[in-house]
Amino acid sequence: MKIDIIGDIHGCYTELVALTKKLGYEWINGMPIHPRGRKLGFVGDLTDRGPQSLQTIETVFSLVKNGLAHYVPGNHCNKLYRFFLGRNVQITHGLETTVAEYVALPLSEQNLMKKKFIWLYEHAPLYARLDNNRLVIAHAGIRQDYIGKYNQKVKTFVLYGDITGETNPDGTPLRRDWAKYYNGDAWVVYGHTPVRKPRILNRTANIDTGCVFGGTLTALRYPEIETVSVPSTLPYIPEKFKEFN
Repeated sequence: MKIDIIGDIHGCYTELVALTKKLGYEWINGMPIHPRGRKLGFVGDLTDRGPQSLQTIETVFSLVKNGLAHYVPGNHCNKLYRFFLGRNVQITHGLETTVAEYVALPLSEQNLMKKKFIWLYEHAPLYARLDNNRLVIAHAGIRQDYIGKYNQKVKTFVLYGDITGETNPDGTPLRRDWAKYYNGDAWVVYGHTPVRKPRILNRTANIDTGCVFGGTLTALRYPEIETVSVPSTLPYIPEKFKEFN
């Protein structure tokens, strides 16, 4: 299996186009298609904060619908899904940018966009086990003893990371560094926590390089285990990036 897994896009559609072209994909009918049949993977958090969340949804929906990509949801995807279902969610932490794009659409286009995203979310696995279980794509990662399980504890870990229940001074959840202790056989490719450069450790790869915070948008080429990045067009916000010891 040959797949190019892309980190958290957060509405950075311009960079998505640039990255797929750098990876050798050709854009045909609004979709990036690889001439040698490679597929794309997405670690979730397609939307929020960036300028083109809806266009990003359109592209990933088309790819998945046509069997050209694997997508797993992130915590921002989960929140947008709940918003579309009419649940009482706070329109904050970036969701407000996606909602602003959405409400600006004509009503008929709103309904179509809502249907597409709900279909995409409901057809996505919580995490993807690929290449005869040698590869796992999970938004915030997954512990080796959770692989193959799908209970609420696993869902919380996959969407939010190894949270402790405590918070950092800026209000963000305090997370344990689960990757430091991972010793599974499968490669785990994930995002969720913005890092300045891809972090590859113990057969895990964090490829959220903070595009929406002015970093880069990164893909991991599998099975080569090579990373490819393009620079962000957005302003750089250094305090949004996590430093690991």
